[in-house]
Amino acid sequence: MAQTLPTIAILGAGSMGGAIATGLARSGRAPRVTVTNRSAAKAETLAGLEGVTSVALADAPDANLAAAAAADIVLVGVKPVMVSDLLREIAPALRPGTIVVSLAAGVTLATFEAIVGDGVPVVRAMPNTPAVVGKAVTGVSAGTAASSDDVALVRALFETCGVVIEVPEAQIDALSSISGSGPAYVFLLIEEFTEAARGKGFSDADARLMAEQTFIGAAALLDATGEDPAELRRKVTSPKGTTERAVAVLQGANLAGLFSEATDAAVARAKELAAGA
Repeated sequence: MAQTLPTIAILGAGSMGGAIATGLARSGRAPRVTVTNRSAAKAETLAGLEGVTSVALADAPDANLAAAAAADIVLVGVKPVMVSDLLREIAPALRPGTIVVSLAAGVTLATFEAIVGDGVPVVRAMPNTPAVVGKAVTGVSAGTAASSDDVALVRALFETCGVVIEVPEAQIDALSSISGSGPAYVFLLIEEFTEAARGKGFSDADARLMAEQTFIGAAALLDATGEDPAELRRKVTSPKGTTERAVAVLQGANLAGLFSEATDAAVARAKELAAGA
């Protein structure tokens, strides 16, 4: 039987924090979750989730402090520029052993640890947007005071909305360039595939349907079979057939090089953001 998760606070439950709250509620493994948002309207969108208490700072200005003081795991989901102020607010209220989890892109473990203090376990997490449908990839990196048990607990939390990969912090930006930004690459491919269908005379509705469902179906087949994607591609690609001709065009356009260049650009921008550029 899956473990029941302890009391969780999600401070600044925007799109990502809200997705995680939804995953926790769906799992039934987190009966005590408090989420905070600045406005009552945003808080209302999460108010109906099972086991979740959604609070607006507009109604309760001390909600972040109260939620952090009562939690065993505190997820910090506010915008990166707001992180330091929030940590200074909640640090005095953290109970011994409480795990602080960063969802803030570009904010290092060292920054968190410098504010919350020595001995407070900190874990940096990088989920992606498919968390909304329970299909996230989340990278996690342990801080200096985080034990293997702490990391295991954070892993169990994020496994309620997808899969988890543990990496050293030095690889977080690289992971983000693949799984964090990756959904955008897939959506872009679907957009262009749809345009190709329109260019062949299909209606907008039919073009979108065939392009989107082809991607969805291919991903489902990959998931169901567990086969290597290269092997599945070979099964579709008959020798001297139409697919082989099309794939040759894509490979001739240096598709591998383009993906390498694109993900390198994402990593470079992440380093610029971390430096305040």
